[in-house]
Amino acid sequence: MPQPGAPSDNTAPPARLPGARPALLLLLGINLFNYVDRQVLAAVEPLIREEFGVSQATMGWLATAFLLSYMLCSPIFGWLGDRTSRWLLVAVGVILWSLASGATGLATTFGVLLLTRCFVGIGEAAYGPVAPTILSDLFPLKIRGRILAWFFLAIPLGSALGYVFGGAVASATGSWRWPFYLVVAPGIVLGVWALFMRDPRREGSTATPATIANPTQSNRPRMADYLVLLKIRSYVLDCAGMTAMTFAIGGIGFWMPTYIYEYRLHKTVDLGRINTIFGVILCVAGFAATMLGGIAGDALRKRFAGSYFLVSAAGLLTGFPMLLMILFTPFPYAWIFVGLAVFCLFFNTGPSNTILANVTPPRIRATAFALNILFIHALGDAISPPVIGWISDRFNMDIAFGFVSLTFLIGGLFWLWGAKYLERDTLAVAAMSDPAESATESQSPSATPSGGG
Repeated sequence: MPQPGAPSDNTAPPARLPGARPALLLLLGINLFNYVDRQVLAAVEPLIREEFGVSQATMGWLATAFLLSYMLCSPIFGWLGDRTSRWLLVAVGVILWSLASGATGLATTFGVLLLTRCFVGIGEAAYGPVAPTILSDLFPLKIRGRILAWFFLAIPLGSALGYVFGGAVASATGSWRWPFYLVVAPGIVLGVWALFMRDPRREGSTATPATIANPTQSNRPRMADYLVLLKIRSYVLDCAGMTAMTFAIGGIGFWMPTYIYEYRLHKTVDLGRINTIFGVILCVAGFAATMLGGIAGDALRKRFAGSYFLVSAAGLLTGFPMLLMILFTPFPYAWIFVGLAVFCLFFNTGPSNTILANVTPPRIRATAFALNILFIHALGDAISPPVIGWISDRFNMDIAFGFVSLTFLIGGLFWLWGAKYLERDTLAVAAMSDPAESATESQSPSATPSGGG
């Protein structure tokens, strides 16, 4: 029996809900400043290291402190996101991390600097698990890959702005502190804006005017619901592939400007210029890869049931030789392979996150994203910066990046493995949450009996 307000055609997938585009615009802006805040630190890392007189391995713990607090707090906020207003959590998180970023610039000891990065992580933990679930509720499955690609487009753009902005402001002011001061005000404005947004929920079958008006009027998830995640093979294998990718992207993002500045160009080129070039490459290659990956994942669903996994795997496996070529190619020609490696890393962004949204039940989706955050960061970029710093201190940075290249292969293989389970797991979730959408999916040309067990 059709739900009130649902389309009369039972085979037609639901359209996006009211307020979907403003929500996408706001979350894109927030995610943009999220990654600006993160990469400002990497842009000025050599200046901070010089002032505090610490080693590269010690500096790597700044990234780890942020990620430890981020990943450990994410399950808490994911649990809250399944039970309370997600926009409230977004607002609190954005304001907190913006203030903590400003406090980073005030730090006078390395211990205080470490503490401020922990608070940045707590703020991002309040936002990270719930933001994609809001978009997953607002937009239907058939275009979800493209929508999440737009949202995660902020990763390369924000990271690029962080490198360029951090390097340029530090060079202009003669201090690494000013880039952190200047990111506070925009974050607070975006956080206040989030307070005025209304939380959509897809409960039961589809979202209705009643659940939009009263998002707390729902059946709350039980512990048994969360245990289901461990039985969803697409979810587990996607998390494994994303962990390998996150290890690589965290290490490369933190150390690449330093590697080029100190090891390849031997400080003969201004650090600000290197950050600018790297930022532009990150922006262009990351933008193109994120959008093309999202479009490819959606388009190939008509032919391949595991398209999101296949697109993600193709990116990482192609990126393996690209990263190795950076190590053996002289500059400025090596910049070409930097761009290609970045493109391959970001090609999976939309598809891999779409897998998470499509194979997890809506009522526990925030927790599913939160557990993903915990897993991929605990074994990914929380440990990669200090590991790379440790290898570099004992050997050299070339060997360290050679080690990172192996994670491209590992992640790609996990994603190839997951492709055979994706269709079955997607249909199972669509059947329990959106019957009309499930009917449409089952009639798709790619909807054949799953080969997975």
